[in-house]
Amino acid sequence: MSAVRTEGEGNFTSAAHAFAAVHADRATDTLITNVRAHTAAIRTEVGPLPVSVHDGLAGDAWVCSPTSTYADYAAEEAARYLPPWAAPLSRKGIAAIGVPLRSNGLDRAVCVNNWLLSTNLYPSLAQVNPVAVVAEAIERWPQHAVWFRSLNAHDNADWIDALRAAGCVLVASRQVYLYDAFETLHRRHQNLRWDIALLRKTPLRHCDDADINEIDYARIAELYAMLYIGKHSRFNPVYTAEFLRLWHRAGLLQFEGFRDEDNRLACIVGLFRLGRTATAPIVGYDTTEPQKRALYRLATACAYRTCQIQGWRLNFSAGAAGFKRLRGGVPSIEYSAVYAGHLPRRTRAMISALSATTCRLGVPLLRGFQL
Repeated sequence: MSAVRTEGEGNFTSAAHAFAAVHADRATDTLITNVRAHTAAIRTEVGPLPVSVHDGLAGDAWVCSPTSTYADYAAEEAARYLPPWAAPLSRKGIAAIGVPLRSNGLDRAVCVNNWLLSTNLYPSLAQVNPVAVVAEAIERWPQHAVWFRSLNAHDNADWIDALRAAGCVLVASRQVYLYDAFETLHRRHQNLRWDIALLRKTPLRHCDDADINEIDYARIAELYAMLYIGKHSRFNPVYTAEFLRLWHRAGLLQFEGFRDEDNRLACIVGLFRLGRTATAPIVGYDTTEPQKRALYRLATACAYRTCQIQGWRLNFSAGAAGFKRLRGGVPSIEYSAVYAGHLPRRTRAMISALSATTCRLGVPLLRGFQL
């Protein structure tokens, strides 16, 4: 192993070991109630790549279940975002593919570098041999397809090229929004300036990472669930207070938000960072409060401001596309790279069909409707 590491590589190594320590010997569904995959690791020069092993159980969150991603969750998203004339037919059609996906083994999936978050961040490819990683995954889990989620051409072009050279096919998943050079974005986008100014004007009391205490974790879980489960989908991961506590104490999540007059958190954002890139897997606010309190804007503005101050890039994941575009988010199609060369023909055929459908039909829809 090289004795010299960049700041990003060292950060990845410490985070990977922290993840392993948190999840070792714990049933995953005690921390994320709708994830019954178990966790493992593949060792590399930069540290242990987290791995989720999903054995085909229906109903799990999309972060570990391909069928939940491409059938159940996708059907809900179609109903939510497509025009009224297209949504009902699209929802039924997308949901219907869940049966052949499961029956052809799609949900027997090993996902490499899966942090069980909506967006996975990747280490430098210089410290990882994708061919060796795929080979080890096949040897250890010979009945599972090997997945690498959260790849986009802007951040992960080298990973995409290397994984395709290793025999993986690309399956498109969603459109994410990327931010860089916040000083420039701040000058160009008035909505971003308004949101940053709102952080100073709100009557709510600011709460930084050091202010988070034991009783806050249950409230953070509640606020997250109000938004991601209540307003979006039951196939989003359901994080428990214990998950949030363990990840925060391990340094894997950095929280910031605002408290109301009763000292209860009204909104929260939780950042996860590797190297120069952060993502926000935890965003939540009290959805019972009036919209004029601008709680979602406050939570997301915390992420923008922190990344601006720290000089970090931000992958703000998918969803709220119009909101993110108005603040300078650059859209980028996100893919999974999938290796299935060792699996039965019917499974390989299903993955090939999924690749063709999502790339040839799904990508133009995502771009055309600016999702």
